[in-house]
Amino acid sequence: MAELWQWVLDHWVVVFTYAYLVLDVVLRIVSLIVVPRDRRPGSAIAWLLAIMLLPIIGFPLYLLLGKAQLPRRRREKQRIVTSLMRERSHEIPDSALDEDVPSWLQSAVRLNRELGAYPLTGNNAADLEIDYAASIAGMAADIRTARRTVHVLFYTMVLDEATEDVVAALCEVADRGVEVRVLYDHWGSLSHRPHYGALRRRLDAHGIEHYPMMPLKPLRDGAFQRPDLRNHRKLLIVDGQVGWMGSQNMIAAHYDKRANIRRGLHWQETMIRLRGPIVSEMNLLFATDWYYESDEQLPLETVVTVPEDTSGTYECQLVPSGPGFVLENNLLLFNQLFYSASHRITAVSPYFVPEESMLAALVTAAKRGVAVELFVSEVGDQFLVSHAQRSYYGALLAAGVRIWLYRAPTILHAKHVTIDDSVTVVGSSNMDIRSFLLDMECSLMVGGTDFMEKMHVVEDVYRSRSRELTLEEWNRRPRLASVVDDLCRLASAVV
Repeated sequence: MAELWQWVLDHWVVVFTYAYLVLDVVLRIVSLIVVPRDRRPGSAIAWLLAIMLLPIIGFPLYLLLGKAQLPRRRREKQRIVTSLMRERSHEIPDSALDEDVPSWLQSAVRLNRELGAYPLTGNNAADLEIDYAASIAGMAADIRTARRTVHVLFYTMVLDEATEDVVAALCEVADRGVEVRVLYDHWGSLSHRPHYGALRRRLDAHGIEHYPMMPLKPLRDGAFQRPDLRNHRKLLIVDGQVGWMGSQNMIAAHYDKRANIRRGLHWQETMIRLRGPIVSEMNLLFATDWYYESDEQLPLETVVTVPEDTSGTYECQLVPSGPGFVLENNLLLFNQLFYSASHRITAVSPYFVPEESMLAALVTAAKRGVAVELFVSEVGDQFLVSHAQRSYYGALLAAGVRIWLYRAPTILHAKHVTIDDSVTVVGSSNMDIRSFLLDMECSLMVGGTDFMEKMHVVEDVYRSRSRELTLEEWNRRPRLASVVDDLCRLASAVV
């Protein structure tokens, strides 16, 4: 044995070379078997290309990032929660839709209930807020009315000058005995130090229970957890009676980043304030995320409450999605609505990197005469995503889709879809692969022409702040820019 070891040391260059070649071949062969399994062809090809180019780096990256799946313990919790939700949903009939609504909208309600188990609820009231500071002030005011509970969940939540009033309100009501529970995504908030640390210290000082969601602890839940699976939802529920949700995080509009401040970048959001039975559904969704992180199942009677305000006229249905579900709930809903539209589709998304089926749905809609509009930002805050989404503009413009570029230096971070004069979907979900596969999202489907009119007012505001991109302008862009866009599009498929 000693002689063999000495021979290896004497000929280490030859041994290393042959070992590397053998490992290289083995990884290539194994990847051909493992990577395509239960994976979209585009994603499989992108991963195989990365592995074939450099197996020693590509294959470990695949092991680290190749599975969009929660670890075993979280999947078990998801099954428990889904089972409980389905049991409860059987006891609650869907609210009756108006007789004149199209059949495809009824089909969408059934689809959402099958995917996420949440029923359609009636007698809800909803108001929109697109002013960044006003929405934070409104949330702080609602928190101060709390008598029993305040539940807070944001992808990014920190303590800075913009959020000081909300955090102060949470501390005030906690000090007078209201149960306050706070969740924030670990990476989404940790990446904004020192404001993240300031938030945690303030909450601790007032005895407020809080947890980071999807913490960056790879083996926390009994198995390796992909580090970029995130909870991207934004929810605030007060006493189970008033709820806020949408696209806005609990942070200053420039995200406390020097580069953003230097460039003058700030975020434009859309938030929705709700009253009525839908707020209990939001509370149930919060309770599932609370269970994931705290192992505490909140009593159903404290989560689902009798609504005090049922004067509203809107039918609303909650649509949760994320890696804990078997299918991509948000993608399936968007596609169903796009194929059902007969007159008009308006889509607002800061990160538009559509899955192939969604691109086909939008192109098909435009080709069959539906007026399709897409609102995106003129400038991006993420290089890869910004260039990847630009690679789709040519096909969309050629199909007849009108693309509106929200003028710099504002980042249009709002996320909503309106279909004909029938339905709106608003929430946290972008139209990109990450939101479909990797992020826990929350969308709200709202029926009714009255609410649609409110959304059209918002769209008119966004249109007035945008400029239209034409196919002629797009075709004049530099060749190098096109190459960069296409390369980023290929990289975006590696999920």
